[in-house]
Amino acid sequence: MTHTDFAWAALGGDPALISRISAVAREGVLPSRLPVRGMARACVAVCALAGAELTAGRTGGKVPEVRFDDGAVATAFRSERHLRVDGGEPVNFAPLSRFWRTADGWVRTHANYPHHQKRLLGALGVPEDRGSLTEVLAEVFTERPAIEVEETVYAAGGLAIALRTPGQWAAHPQGRAIAAHPLVARERLDTAPVRALAPLAGDPLLPAAGVRVLDLTRVIAGPVATRTLALLGADVLRIDSPRLPEIDDQHADMDFGKRSATLDLAARGDRSAFEELLAEADVVVTGYRPGALDRFGLSPQALAERRPGLVVAQLSAWGDYGPWSGRRGFDSLVQVATGIAEIEGSAERPGALPAQALDHGTGYLLAAAVLRSLIEQTREGGTRLVRLALARTAAWLVDGPAHRDEEPAGASYEPGPWLAETDSDLGRLRYAKSPVSFVGGPADWARPPGRWGTDPARWA
Repeated sequence: MTHTDFAWAALGGDPALISRISAVAREGVLPSRLPVRGMARACVAVCALAGAELTAGRTGGKVPEVRFDDGAVATAFRSERHLRVDGGEPVNFAPLSRFWRTADGWVRTHANYPHHQKRLLGALGVPEDRGSLTEVLAEVFTERPAIEVEETVYAAGGLAIALRTPGQWAAHPQGRAIAAHPLVARERLDTAPVRALAPLAGDPLLPAAGVRVLDLTRVIAGPVATRTLALLGADVLRIDSPRLPEIDDQHADMDFGKRSATLDLAARGDRSAFEELLAEADVVVTGYRPGALDRFGLSPQALAERRPGLVVAQLSAWGDYGPWSGRRGFDSLVQVATGIAEIEGSAERPGALPAQALDHGTGYLLAAAVLRSLIEQTREGGTRLVRLALARTAAWLVDGPAHRDEEPAGASYEPGPWLAETDSDLGRLRYAKSPVSFVGGPADWARPPGRWGTDPARWA
């Protein structure tokens, strides 16, 4: 079984449709010890196939052929590294987001956001104004065991993960919990009636046209999913708290095709505005820790009660099960916990995948799950729930299908053909084009990102 077969089956897709997929193979794409190329191709392919299937459902025609290129996939999986704003190169990891040697091994920290850096330093008793923070932290870490650092920093709300081998992770309670769950968890929550989508016509064909998506996600995986839905025609409105500002470069890369507004859900007026949006939404996508938004009435069950027939898509780092279900996490940290960093590293230092592949791969799978849920809702009704986790995608990459996809031979790879430029309110942007492609479908987003948080909180 190939990665594509496995992923399509996880989405509940008809196996006969796999024959609609064709690819252009290229050498030198996403080189790694693990089968990153096969996983990346599969995630993009099933996302495009789900879009093509929804297109057929709305046009009454055949499922369009899905065509993708390894070069497009590899370029998109590194989109945050290819971004340029007025020629400027983004900073993808802050100075304190890195590997550190400890008394008995290694830890990796994540401190890209100011509040994460503050919690990291506070947990370790390091004042923010104490000289060179990297030198001070390096000394602090060498005096402590890796697991102690992990537990201390997480207890303070920060982010640090001890390096584990695949075997250690497989024996860990969270690793065992993840292995027991499907790659894509899919549920029907009720018997809400079918919501018909209008017939589709036009050029290009936009399978998600008319679908309204509330985007409550941050940091790569969720935004990859929602920018893909925007590419396919959805009206995507990203909602953030005004107290959690976004990193400018991250917004510039991840919010193509969307609009961006801020609402404080703890404030009565903003909460009312959100409820008005929800009353007309078709999809809600969340990317916060499981349970973090429940106090705002955003649990799947509460959403189903207020908006029957909704598609609810939830993304997390560690899953909504096991002892780590309440933990924050990012792709780089999941790689360290699950043994990927040990596999990709050397005797001298842990390594990393050639891209934030867990983020990007899970993002395309999440978009595919939303598209397939829309198909199922239009056929059978019901409020639909899908759940994905970076750590479950990691398990798929490490343990994978029984059969590894073969390394394809083909043309060499350079990213240039899949990069484009456009003017925007943020400046002149160079960006990676979407790899999601099917015959008759869109070639690019309809609009660049605007300024973060400046759009009105209403549907287009």
